[in-house]
Amino acid sequence: MDMAQIHRDAFKEEAIELLADLETSLLELEENPDDAELIGCAFRSMHTIKGSGAMFGFSDISELTHEIETVFDQIRSGSARVSKVLIDKTLKAGDLIRAMLSGTEQVDEIERQSLIADFRALSVSVHGGQPHRTAETSMSSLGEKNIEEKLYRIRFKPSPDIFLTGADPLLLLKELRELGTCRIIAHLTDIPSFDIMDPERCYTYWDIILSTSRGVNGIKDVFIFVEDDCELRIDLIDDSGAAIDKPTYKKLGEILVERGDLTLEDMEQVLRNQKRFGEILVESGLAAPSKVEAALVEQQQIREAQQKRQNSESSASIRVPSDKLDTLVNLVGELVTVQARLSQTAAQRGDQHLAHIAEEVERLTAELRDSTLNIRMMPIGSTFSKFRRLVRDLSQQLGKEVEIHTEGANTELDKTVIERLNDPLVHIIRNSVDHGIEDPDSRVASGKPRQGTVFLTAEHSGDSVIITIKDDGKGLDKEAIRAKAIEKKLIPETAELSERELFALIFAPGFSTAQKITGISGRGVGMDVVKQSIEALRGFIDITSQKGKGTTITIKLPLTLAIIESLMVKIGREYFVMPLSLVEECVELTQADIEQTHGRNLAKVRGALIPYIPLRERFRLGEKNLGIQHVVVTEIAGERIGLLVDSVIGEHQTVIKSLGKMYRDVQGISGATILGDGSVALILDVPQLVQWG
Repeated sequence: MDMAQIHRDAFKEEAIELLADLETSLLELEENPDDAELIGCAFRSMHTIKGSGAMFGFSDISELTHEIETVFDQIRSGSARVSKVLIDKTLKAGDLIRAMLSGTEQVDEIERQSLIADFRALSVSVHGGQPHRTAETSMSSLGEKNIEEKLYRIRFKPSPDIFLTGADPLLLLKELRELGTCRIIAHLTDIPSFDIMDPERCYTYWDIILSTSRGVNGIKDVFIFVEDDCELRIDLIDDSGAAIDKPTYKKLGEILVERGDLTLEDMEQVLRNQKRFGEILVESGLAAPSKVEAALVEQQQIREAQQKRQNSESSASIRVPSDKLDTLVNLVGELVTVQARLSQTAAQRGDQHLAHIAEEVERLTAELRDSTLNIRMMPIGSTFSKFRRLVRDLSQQLGKEVEIHTEGANTELDKTVIERLNDPLVHIIRNSVDHGIEDPDSRVASGKPRQGTVFLTAEHSGDSVIITIKDDGKGLDKEAIRAKAIEKKLIPETAELSERELFALIFAPGFSTAQKITGISGRGVGMDVVKQSIEALRGFIDITSQKGKGTTITIKLPLTLAIIESLMVKIGREYFVMPLSLVEECVELTQADIEQTHGRNLAKVRGALIPYIPLRERFRLGEKNLGIQHVVVTEIAGERIGLLVDSVIGEHQTVIKSLGKMYRDVQGISGATILGDGSVALILDVPQLVQWG
């Protein structure tokens, strides 16, 4: 892949993130149309996509975003206001731009031209039929409103190979002109003679003096996609907002030194030919030497503080493709396995020196594992933000008034879990809006506010994350669910089910109590897929509901899918592991205890009878164990259930390996791991075992 393609891919990735930020800003702007910060955020997103899109050859995107940017610039200047039509059109444009970036589907050119015409019409309407202004005109109007401008010095020195990336420095300079009044000075001293010049290399760099109200971040946005291929320095040299009693000007030598065009040593060498100002003061008796020295110290401290403050503004983050990160996690997983082998070998040999080395390797491996897994952690808010748009569109489509409230957006989950969690959450929220929330008139008639609410929250619980989706709608109808289950022959008519068991029936394939099929739901497709998806993530889902009050769906998920803390058990000669987060306690079970319950697979734990699943029988691992066995007590969906094993080995750090295609449908097993001696232990799928049992 050439450098130009790499930079185009980088632009696409950045643009998709900017579109996500834009969507979030627009949805908040709909509720707070006068929020200047949100307006500015939307404008900057469009401005950055426009400039970078033109630079990397996405002229169709640049043309559309230019029209959107113009309208939002007019809103910033106060000559226009945010409207629902503008929000709708901009959201639609964002969807189109996202499709244009993906390149996976045919983009409707008629739709693009229609949107361009719509935004031009919005711009023209602001000025009573006059053509919309360019960005330069908008900036002048901002100046007329006495918005404070600051003066910046910019040194832009692109890499000699910048042309190979597809970037055009002249387009960047053109963008700078759109930010305000500027003077550009080109430095041509590095251009070689014609016979050795390479026409594909850039030998020129520029100094720009820019007067703008956009601030440092607005200037940096211009260079966002070439910041790794250039030397860029931005200095504030005059602040119009700062009150001054008397104009001050820097000396010529100071300016040259600040720019890096003259070394301090060279300037001092020139100045040595004349006496320093301080020396003149001391010799003339106008100031004592100590006072001059104190002034010099103060001057030096100010310079150092300003330099330190400037350096702290530089970014220290880098972008890494997700496939490289996945490779790193896989390698760390292999390292964990090798470390376990080393520890086991050291214990078997009884070599103290080798044991100390193994302990040190174990400590370093644990730190590397934790650091690598933390890199994969992402705030779940990146997924939450998408659902505001989903609820907004569904509300308009269904003629309902629904809003969504989210909490815990900063809760972190493994990126793989977040990616695979999106579709199940979409299904659940669509059902909440369609089936759960009533229409406004029905809500008012039942004493509720016209507007329904969906609450989406996330919080950490040990080494798991609990996600809750709650609505204040009509709740689940137990009788309707029971009748439908009997009709589909899922349960007999005489079945006595608890409320939790009854609600769990909605996860059956093809189950639906909807009276009619809509374009959104009602076909009985979705909730069974949701349950399968959650279980594939080694999580479980639970439902509670109160008729007339609403429904709450709770999802519990592990933090990561790569390496987990687990409990190792043994049945016969085979080893098994299960997630430690699901284990409550382990108790002994003797043959006498079994006889007391008359073979009903019940264990008495702290005065309560808990059902258990005999795994030796379930997996057909030989004849019954007549000695002391152990019950591993777990809690699934609020119910305590035990797993009967021969013995409990202890905690184990498990690197999860997926099963081959032949074993993909094996019930009760979710994966495998390699032990220190090279043997394989199977990972128990506890929720599935409980359901199967």
